[in-house]
Amino acid sequence: MHRFANPTRFLKLAAIIQPWVAGITLGLFAIGLYMAFFTAPPDYQQGESVRIMYVHVPSAWMGMFCYAAMAVASAVALVWKHPLADVAGKATAPVGAAFTFLALATGSLWGKPMWGTWWVWDARLTSMLILLFLYIGYMALQGAFDDRARGARASAILALVGVVNLPIIKFSVDWWNTLHQPASVIKMDGPSIHPDMLWPLLIMAVAFKTYYVWILLVRIRQELTANKVRILRLKQVHGG
Repeated sequence: MHRFANPTRFLKLAAIIQPWVAGITLGLFAIGLYMAFFTAPPDYQQGESVRIMYVHVPSAWMGMFCYAAMAVASAVALVWKHPLADVAGKATAPVGAAFTFLALATGSLWGKPMWGTWWVWDARLTSMLILLFLYIGYMALQGAFDDRARGARASAILALVGVVNLPIIKFSVDWWNTLHQPASVIKMDGPSIHPDMLWPLLIMAVAFKTYYVWILLVRIRQELTANKVRILRLKQVHGG
């Protein structure tokens, strides 16, 4: 991986990969959304409202995945001082926060007809809300110091400490008596969801994943370009 630590080499590789990932993402979303809204059957209990699942579930998965990716990038930045690791973590944070917010918002829309309320202090919902606050805290710490290195270090430490929340989110429905339904896709004995619903859900999940890769490449390229401009300005100031 140190081959790609050079920003110039990474930018060249990202420029090649990005259009392909964008095309794959758009194709997957087109297929997934069509199947979710036109071919997948309504649920026998929840009716048409079950279609919120095709956005809500992948959003929740991506909220957790992005945080795990951010934490790994933070660990690499702290331990090995990889030049792109901090940039990757910084680029991931707002994307993960957006996924987490979308999961909470769609969960609220889904909860109203199912539970009769927009929000309950359920273990799964509360731990997802904490995840959103962790993202916000990470982003706030990035810009809280005049010294960018101190901000990066503080946010990286917060990211690593916050990892403890991920297993709480995952297993909250098993550890506590909650309103949120238990896992129906990722189970030891296999999915309990019908294939007609499972396939659109999995396609949407992959679409969300490739979307993350696409936006991550865009944001890293923007950040590296901004860093180059910042360095050039500093040289001009000191040179003057």
